[in-house]
Amino acid sequence: MSTNPVLEFVDQHADEFAATAAHSEKLGKLDDSATRLLRESGVMRMLAPKQYSGAEAHPVEFAETVMRLASLDGSLGWVAGIVGVHPWELAMADKRVQNEVWGEDHNVWLASPYAPMGILRPVDGGYIFNGHWQFSSGTDHCDWIFLGAWLGDESGEKLPSMEMIHVLLPRSDYEIVENSWDVVGLRGTGSKDIIVKDAFIPDYRVIEFNRLMDGSQVRDAGLENPTFHVPYTTIFPLGISAAVIGICEGALAHHLDYQRDRVQIVGTAVRDDPYVLSTIGGAAAEIHASRVTLLDNVSRIYDKVDAGEEITFADRAQSRRTQVSAAWRAVRAMDEIVARSGGNGLRMAHPLQRFWRDGHMGLAHAIHVPGSVLHASALASLDIVPPPGPLTSMI
Repeated sequence: MSTNPVLEFVDQHADEFAATAAHSEKLGKLDDSATRLLRESGVMRMLAPKQYSGAEAHPVEFAETVMRLASLDGSLGWVAGIVGVHPWELAMADKRVQNEVWGEDHNVWLASPYAPMGILRPVDGGYIFNGHWQFSSGTDHCDWIFLGAWLGDESGEKLPSMEMIHVLLPRSDYEIVENSWDVVGLRGTGSKDIIVKDAFIPDYRVIEFNRLMDGSQVRDAGLENPTFHVPYTTIFPLGISAAVIGICEGALAHHLDYQRDRVQIVGTAVRDDPYVLSTIGGAAAEIHASRVTLLDNVSRIYDKVDAGEEITFADRAQSRRTQVSAAWRAVRAMDEIVARSGGNGLRMAHPLQRFWRDGHMGLAHAIHVPGSVLHASALASLDIVPPPGPLTSMI
């Protein structure tokens, strides 16, 4: 891989990025300085097509950049990890909507969520769209949005076919619900509710989820770069899991700064306490292992795609197992060091507590729920593929 100019920019402006964290948390969204720096960095163009000034970067480079941002501020990394994936999908959408989004400004951002909380009612030339969604990260700074939907009938009732659709809307067609993001962590992401009422959706602004999953969407788009052929269920969770691991790296860095000269209440300096030091060493190893396995996982998938090999259900299941396990491993390790930071380490004025809250909030995202993913991956290891029912939903 080549050098990563976006990561270099983040490193050069690390102190400026980190300085925005407390204000973003207070605002309940990224503050203006954080947003300006993110735009200047180019992180949201890393997975965009070259036709629209995108880098078509290797997914490892994207994940490394998200980790670094999250180590400075969890909300920054989270917004970059989610909003930064949307150009990857827009690259394989209809050319008409690509031009609507990026025709005049290649740095337009798109929000989400993909959860199917709306219904598309067919009409001439497209659909009438209604719904209410939660958790639209970074939405205040985005001019377009991807929303998940179910295909409905002519009366607006959901069809029994379970055909899920991704829908693209401009900012004028949806409402951001203020004061709908009051949570314990990742407060600076501004992951607010979205409401759509009777919006008309031209038929070229929808993407069938099944076509994303089976690869036909990207093949028909004629995209050659292997990055675009990495499975959706590998690339979309990548930014989220990378953010969680980066948050844990940030927690470790602040913990080390705090412990360097700390003297415990019993009079023992931490540097002389073998039990605390052993825990720090073990936690650092676990967080590093989480990082390495996440990056190795997407690199392995990318290499298979690049070699023209088929990505099987078992490959996707193993990939998701790795992502989920890496995030949980990192947060568990973070818990170990936070528990050894004493009461002063958890004062609201200390950054450590914010990273701790952000990490647990990130672990609560649907893509990190381990049960069905680990279940499906175990069945795949036993050559039982595909597994029954909803076990395939996150794979």
